[in-house]
Amino acid sequence: MRLPRKSRHIWMESLLLAIIAIATPKAIQVMAQDSASAKPAAAPAGNAEIGKLIYKKMGCPDCHGYVGQGATRTGPRIGPNPVPFPEFVRAHRKPSGQMPPYSSRIISDRELIDVYAFLSSLPEPPNPDVIPLLNSK
Repeated sequence: MRLPRKSRHIWMESLLLAIIAIATPKAIQVMAQDSASAKPAAAPAGNAEIGKLIYKKMGCPDCHGYVGQGATRTGPRIGPNPVPFPEFVRAHRKPSGQMPPYSSRIISDRELIDVYAFLSSLPEPPNPDVIPLLNSK
């Protein structure tokens, strides 16, 4: 005997919800263990000097500043210590917000690797506590 289409749909949906309810606690536990033990993917080796040239050529400083410091009104801080490389690539290929997408026809994967190397090579800014002008009263 076949159930009517609507009844089959409701039955399948109920079954799926039951499976999810049973599997979810275990899945959450496994995902938590995986994320705790997972290390960020290492970025491929790039050329920071070439990356600096590409960074300027692509107009990145217009929004992110010459050393990736970013600004509230134009774009977020992206250096030093940029986000993990896979996230960096995703943010360029399928960005959210106001940043335009950069397909591989606009900037190649190799060029992204070099830009990432440039941003990774930037020194940390000095601690504000050691800048005299900021600490004079």
